[in-house]
Amino acid sequence: MADEKGTCFVVMGFGKKTDFETGRTLDLDKSYRNVIKPAIEAVGFACIRADEIVHSGLIDVPMYEQLLAADIVVADLSTSNKNAFYELGIRHALRPYTTIVIAEEGLKVPFDVNHVVVSHYKHLGEDIGFDEVMRFRGLLSDAVVKIAAEAPDKRVDSPVYRFLNDLGPPLRRAVGAAAAAAAAAVPAAAQPVAPAAAAPEATHSVLMQQVDEAVKRGDFTTAKTLLAAVRAMILAAAPPVEEGSPKRREDPYLIQRLALLTYKSKQPTEQAALAEAKELLAGLDPQTSNDTETLGLWGAIHKRLWTLTASTADLDEAVRAHERGFYLRNDYYNGINLAFLLNVRAARATDPAEAIADFVLARRVRTEVLEICEKWLASNPPPPAEAPPEALKEDAANRYWVLATAGEAKLGLGDGDAERQLATAYAAAPQGWMADSTREQIAKLQALLADPPLRHLKPVA
Repeated sequence: MADEKGTCFVVMGFGKKTDFETGRTLDLDKSYRNVIKPAIEAVGFACIRADEIVHSGLIDVPMYEQLLAADIVVADLSTSNKNAFYELGIRHALRPYTTIVIAEEGLKVPFDVNHVVVSHYKHLGEDIGFDEVMRFRGLLSDAVVKIAAEAPDKRVDSPVYRFLNDLGPPLRRAVGAAAAAAAAAVPAAAQPVAPAAAAPEATHSVLMQQVDEAVKRGDFTTAKTLLAAVRAMILAAAPPVEEGSPKRREDPYLIQRLALLTYKSKQPTEQAALAEAKELLAGLDPQTSNDTETLGLWGAIHKRLWTLTASTADLDEAVRAHERGFYLRNDYYNGINLAFLLNVRAARATDPAEAIADFVLARRVRTEVLEICEKWLASNPPPPAEAPPEALKEDAANRYWVLATAGEAKLGLGDGDAERQLATAYAAAPQGWMADSTREQIAKLQALLADPPLRHLKPVA
């Protein structure tokens, strides 16, 4: 069925990306897997994204091929992704019609695109609600069917061809020659070499699936090795940077995930793994970054370094990172870690005033975190049992962390409901390591709370 109707190429970012206008981080892979790809395939089109293309040379060549030849292109501009805007521009220049533009509702459409029809969907950040998934799937499927059925002279959606109405699309032969010339200009040394651990035909997408499977097993060493292979393939396929030019910036999502897997692997030693992860993240400028994922990881690495070295500098750096990440986006992960570290610093303080200040601030942060978690739970009811398996798995993971965070916040506030809340979270944990991680954190927090600095305040006569 898909072969009969044609192909759809999807233009969008990969992984988790931060929209710096709103401060929100969106998981674009979930937009693709849960909404876009099922909607396209439901009406009989083959759907492909750049990371699913099997190629043996520069990804640029098949990407340009798809932008020219795909029967339909869906461009998701969420988070103002620069590559997506660029590729949309190329599509508009190459083809007069069959381009659909979509975006998360928070996108502020720039002037040059505000006369293009943009269909909006609602993203919750780490997830998309089931009702919204089904609504937008139907809308996108209908849009594909409509533009595929319309006569060519009635479906011009490219502003280039709309305003320059005497313009004709380029000949395929000219585009093919340009692509071949671009490929020939790349030195042989820059061609990608398949890693020994992966089959030569393996795509980035296949390797990323293997990474996910290894993480689910708790095998972080294998997951790190596979993801490092993906990174090596991407770097090998990229054209060389000219001498004197600034170093090419790598995909933040890939670096963030590789850093996480590196420190979780604890190989060859825990401290060495943390140092390696710290070096990886340093390329994302964590001291000035507004990306809450980068900040959360930077804080987690320094928190773990502090547990190994007892270095005050590492503890302060962890506090700064989680504090910035929390206040930028009301991020509960950064917030609950900030509260814990403030208690750690209070317990170590030699100045009673400093200890009390950090202890009180930790309580205030937990109060905000608990409110964030309760709002999330109220606005995100569990999806129905008939929802797609992938959507159910994602909801289960997200729900666990929110429940566990709420339980930790209640414990830190002395709320009598904390034990029940944590028991509910443990029962909902989709993977055993999640509950183990929370129990370890709770034990540490209980030890810190056993001797709060407020106990030593002398009553006023």
